[in-house]
Amino acid sequence: MVKPKKFLGQHFLHDKNIARKITELLKPAATIIEVGAGTGALSSLLYERYGKNVFFVDIDEEAIHYLKENINIPSAQLYRKDFLTIDLSTFQQPIHIIGNFPYNISSQLLFKILEYKDRVQQVVCMLQKEVAQRMASKEGNKNYGILSVLIQTYYDVHYHFQVNQHVFIPPPKVKSAVIELNKKKNYTTPINEAFFTTIVKTAFNQRRKILSNSLSELVEKNQIPEKYIAKRPEMLSVDDFLELSNDLYLKIRASS
Repeated sequence: MVKPKKFLGQHFLHDKNIARKITELLKPAATIIEVGAGTGALSSLLYERYGKNVFFVDIDEEAIHYLKENINIPSAQLYRKDFLTIDLSTFQQPIHIIGNFPYNISSQLLFKILEYKDRVQQVVCMLQKEVAQRMASKEGNKNYGILSVLIQTYYDVHYHFQVNQHVFIPPPKVKSAVIELNKKKNYTTPINEAFFTTIVKTAFNQRRKILSNSLSELVEKNQIPEKYIAKRPEMLSVDDFLELSNDLYLKIRASS
């Protein structure tokens, strides 16, 4: 039996109906990776449906042992590792990721996925409701922020349904939600992705300030396009941030 460990942020799903609904959102792929397999609520369904195409990742030795002994998953498909340390370029493309993401590292997991956005085509995950809302929020919404912009630059985001605490062992103190990311077929790539990320993070780190103030450490006020200079970051769409960062990057490069 796998005992939930607080330091790993483990809350094991025990509702079979919700497990089925989550796995049904997943599309077939050359590689499917389950993050945080736990006691196998999703794992058994995934292994039954996708067989050798599924790989199961969990940092917990008890969880890996449970999957091997109780679901008969071959050792070659089991990874006792921290997902944040895995090199996804070693897996066959396209990659689809599914899992009940630990609340304490959910944002880190999403940024990890963004590092491999050229390979990861779909993500189906359950995480803290507030994080899911941030991922799906559009400009003008109080939940709109760094994660919203960076995720939505490359993925279409679908907020599916809320999950209450009682379907977990132990019950978390917050509600959860299931969300799906699908790689956009057509998207605009920033001229310089690192600069784009810096602009987005810097703007939202001082979200109550207008851009001429929040970006003052990065660019001169007169370099910011007139239509953005007096706006706050939550007023800019993803396309606006792309346009702004590209414009500023070219101006900085031209003046250096």
